[in-house]
Amino acid sequence: MKRTLIKNATIVNEGELIKGDVLLEGEQIRSIGKDLSDATAEVVDAKGKYLIPGVIDDQVHFREPGLTHKGTIATESRAGLAGGVTSYIEQPNTNPQTVSIAALEEKMTIANASSFSNYSFNFGGTNDNLEELKRLDKKACAGVKLFLGSSTGNMLVDDQQVLENIFRSTEMVISAHCEDEQIIKDNMALYKERYGDDIPMSSHPLIRSAEACFVSSSKAVALAKKTNARLHVFHVSTARETELFRNDIPLKDKRITAEVCTHHLWFSNEDYSDKGSLIKWNPAVKTTQDRTALWDALNDDRIDVLATDHAPHTLEEKNNVYTYAPSGGPLVQHSLLALMEKQKEGKISITRLIEKMCHNPAVLFNIEKRGFIREGYFADLVLIDPDSSWIVSKDNIAYKCGWSPFEGIQFSSKVTHCFVNGHLAYENGNFSTVRNAKRLSFER
Repeated sequence: MKRTLIKNATIVNEGELIKGDVLLEGEQIRSIGKDLSDATAEVVDAKGKYLIPGVIDDQVHFREPGLTHKGTIATESRAGLAGGVTSYIEQPNTNPQTVSIAALEEKMTIANASSFSNYSFNFGGTNDNLEELKRLDKKACAGVKLFLGSSTGNMLVDDQQVLENIFRSTEMVISAHCEDEQIIKDNMALYKERYGDDIPMSSHPLIRSAEACFVSSSKAVALAKKTNARLHVFHVSTARETELFRNDIPLKDKRITAEVCTHHLWFSNEDYSDKGSLIKWNPAVKTTQDRTALWDALNDDRIDVLATDHAPHTLEEKNNVYTYAPSGGPLVQHSLLALMEKQKEGKISITRLIEKMCHNPAVLFNIEKRGFIREGYFADLVLIDPDSSWIVSKDNIAYKCGWSPFEGIQFSSKVTHCFVNGHLAYENGNFSTVRNAKRLSFER
């Protein structure tokens, strides 16, 4: 089996920074220590660089099947390598939607043939697929995704009895998009009456309001407590929502957890005037006060996971008036590096950043032998040069959609190497054509 020896790295792992070496053998980490040597190994000198576990992104939309003009499993997983993403959990609002076991396995088949990073998928719950959901093998996919706010097709779960039945019927993690549908509809009606379709983009956080988020999130949390369900609230975006979550028990013991996304930590409502529809997400980017509260909750462990909600659209689609411009944007290539900038600003420590992006998703979803730098674990590893400045531009964007909300921004760190199951999948701007990804397995 091929061996690779990473020398002289600053290893960021499990709350510590340690200078040392890591020896890879085949797909796994063989040994970790100082002054390691192996005459048969290919040596990678990591002096001056951080070595971290591969990022596990627990919320992406790679658009395949059915929406492949925006992105594919191949293009978006490949782009993620340049951002250190070695594993991902993809969401069910594709075409067809992933609301049957057959559709779930079809996506697994596509990923097996085309993904450049390790993969799993959430199964979509609806008002009418409870019996199919009950048939899920808890080791077969990451978990269940519920849309408790506006979504495409029939994926909005608005039947309260069905919702309670779903919460009572699965041991798996239920990941929820929480926005109150009626509040959003009422707000939209008011703004359409005033502006027609050309509503100012700055109105987005007023239409998809903080109230809409809190009402929905608080109901989901209350139902999880009532049913003892395992609830994970995706993309928390408001200060008030952070009060719903605990930080007085370890993550492994939590029944209710939360995620925040990079765009809610970077942008605020002050950026709509410059970025417009390019930062139109659901839930909306909100106030600077909300952003500050999200950072506080991330750092004090009320929020457990950092993710992207990567959701590409073409520029042609985004460059529409408000009611026709879709929500979402591409992030997997730039999320880690954007957050490295915030780490340098003192917003978060490097160890806590790696905990939230690498360790905690593995713990939360019970992912087998990933998310940590440990002997015997899969060798999903990333090298970051913290002193390599570059500017995001169309020339270096790897997404199929060809744009980024970070265009023109200068980052001071760069991913130089990305290993997937021991294979060097990305090195200094060059992507390997070899796919060495695996379907994620779960210890449940």
